[in-house]
Amino acid sequence: MDCAKIAAARVVKPNQPIEKMRGIMKIGEKLPPFFAVPTTAGTGSESTRYAVIYYNGEKQSVTSESIIPNYAILEPSVLKSLPIYQKKCTLLDALCQAIESWWSVHSTDESKEYAKIAVEKIINNYKGYIFKGDKTATKEIMLGSNYAGRAINITSTTAPHAMSYKLTTLYGIPHGHSVGISLLEVWKYMIENYESCNDQRGADYVLATFDEIANALGYATAKDAAEGFEAMLSRLEIGYPHDENREEMAKYLADSVNVERLGNNPVALDNKELYDLYLEMFI
Repeated sequence: MDCAKIAAARVVKPNQPIEKMRGIMKIGEKLPPFFAVPTTAGTGSESTRYAVIYYNGEKQSVTSESIIPNYAILEPSVLKSLPIYQKKCTLLDALCQAIESWWSVHSTDESKEYAKIAVEKIINNYKGYIFKGDKTATKEIMLGSNYAGRAINITSTTAPHAMSYKLTTLYGIPHGHSVGISLLEVWKYMIENYESCNDQRGADYVLATFDEIANALGYATAKDAAEGFEAMLSRLEIGYPHDENREEMAKYLADSVNVERLGNNPVALDNKELYDLYLEMFI
């Protein structure tokens, strides 16, 4: 779908090289009618102004209000033939988007409402969707993914997404898999270090937000929710990568993170902390 967004932009910007289509793009012209039909329940791209593609091996992110599809057709039956592992990975992408949007320093009342709906729909229906192929659960998961897209369209994502991209590139781990393990480690760190607050609303607000997310996930406290999320990853058989040179690779990964993306994160992270977090992601 993101490729379709870029293709739509190229219709009105035919002379714009793909390698220069990154960052905030001013299109200025009306795109052709754009109908989006998601075939996974994960990215929520049918609701966002973002398009992320890999060109010549490099991740490129394009942002423009003009590339938000005019219409989104959510048809749960298209998920039926999706391989089970891809169902798991795309589901985790949607859940992580919703959680990250909720705790983002740019969250608003509107984005938090979208995020809450997404988290609750996904957590309450993922077992039926993944393990039973239940039609009602599948419909709810697709709606949850859409609401997660609406949420990040307002706030963008935070540290777990920023940390996930190079894991995908280096280890061939699908995006939802890599962002799931990234979110677990980041959340555990932030619960213990919430006073290093990066949100102008204050550390108490951040901690209260973590507990709100925990409640939506079905837990009393953020610590319980992080443990529950870890159990969910285990239930979905989402494991950590193995590397004999884990210290060297953790440094390389930490150096690769786009620091600007960390500005959305509610708790400050520097290169040393990123290194320590990556170390926890290897077995």
